[in-house]
Amino acid sequence: MPNPVVNPVILLSPVESGYVAYDPINDRLHQLNPFAALLAELSDGTRSVDEIRGVVAPLMPEGTATEVDRWIDDAVKAGFLIWAGDTQAAHRELTAAELYALAKRLKDNGKVQTAYLCAKRAVELNPQDWDCWYDLGDIAQSVGRREEARIAFQTYFDSHPDDAEIEHLLVALRDDTPPPRASDRTIQQIYKGFAATYEVRMRDDLEYQGPERMGEAIASVIGNRSGLEVLDLGCGSGFSGVMLKPRAARLIGVDLSPEMLELARARNIYDALEVGEITQWLEGHEQLWDIIATCDCLIYFGDLHKIVAAAAKRLKSGGIFALSMELADRYPFSLTDTGRYAHHPDHVREAAAAAGLRVAAINEAFLRMEYGVPTTGLFAVLQKDGAVSV
Repeated sequence: MPNPVVNPVILLSPVESGYVAYDPINDRLHQLNPFAALLAELSDGTRSVDEIRGVVAPLMPEGTATEVDRWIDDAVKAGFLIWAGDTQAAHRELTAAELYALAKRLKDNGKVQTAYLCAKRAVELNPQDWDCWYDLGDIAQSVGRREEARIAFQTYFDSHPDDAEIEHLLVALRDDTPPPRASDRTIQQIYKGFAATYEVRMRDDLEYQGPERMGEAIASVIGNRSGLEVLDLGCGSGFSGVMLKPRAARLIGVDLSPEMLELARARNIYDALEVGEITQWLEGHEQLWDIIATCDCLIYFGDLHKIVAAAAKRLKSGGIFALSMELADRYPFSLTDTGRYAHHPDHVREAAAAAGLRVAAINEAFLRMEYGVPTTGLFAVLQKDGAVSV
């Protein structure tokens, strides 16, 4: 029988867990653990199967050396190995650019563990590829490698000090004291890049349910009331506006991102849309509202006292401020590794009391998925004047 050898079309790259090997002809990726990597290294065309088995037998449990034969047969069937007699076939290592392209494709296909290995090897080969460092940080986060995510994002940020989004994210990853809220520049940068894919990402990929859960909370307090003056703060693309529209005699949307407001405008449900930071907008307008809602916008706010106080001043008697957040298990709030704030229910209650509002409803419910794990949201309705606290 001829000797096994790695197919010369295969592109190899050593990684911390063995090898990744890519077959560009069949568009097939092989991930080799350390033992399989050893077998691949021994399959260089100079050794027979018997000789390979003899080399690795001392490393294997007694009576299992025949597994080598099965692995080689399977590798031949998969096209990873070929039979090459006593000649040594040449193969080359994946370049940094090839590994980076492969990492992005694997990430898009949900194969994040292998994507992480490819991206990490890519920056080892080309440490000046700042885009790859950025993507490595993102992938490392998704596979739970927090410290490596911090290092990758810091390396990227050192060469891109004007990147407001990564500057904010690093505050969380370094466990620094968080700012009172994310900067306007951070939010505008996030949504300038996010707007084009926002609706598909949120609804299809992340299974976002914020507007529906907020709508249920509002209904639990005011029933089916309609013909109201409604203000949608941080309206984004208008997901929340769709939920609020049936209640509104007049619906106004405010958002900091012009790109997101263009998506909202396309829905043709708002009577007016304005660019603005929501606290400043409230403080600069005198109109009173029946409903002020902010759906999944307070993820960029830490302390809620200022925004709740501003909303309270702009509510009619009996009016409500409906808000959704990510749920925190630590009081009063925390900045998560995603760069978003999460809030404890007691902080919401304190901010409401300080503003003279009563907590008419406060519920926990599914908000969206995050890296394949459900995120719990906190949905509150704060009412002006004679509401009942819960």
